Amino acid sequence: MMADRPRIIVTVSSDGTVNAQTEGVHGGACLDYIAVLEDLLEARTVDSTYTADYTRTTTAQVQTAQQDRNIERA
Repeated sequence: MMADRPRIIVTVSSDGTVNAQTEGVHGGACLDYIAVLEDLLEARTVDSTYTADYTRTTTAQVQTAQQDRNIERA
């Protein structure tokens, strides 16, 4: 399995509490999954926190940022 392949890990505890965590989803894209999970589970989010993947960037994101900074000066 590829390390950067997006995954959602859903855990249901014995009291019915559902916990979901994304892996391999970088930046704010993880927030898109909240609405999807709420719809699928017919539930509402009570609490959420960012994982380390939130601040992690992919190689493509770094290259794009570097290209954006390479502007010609007059």
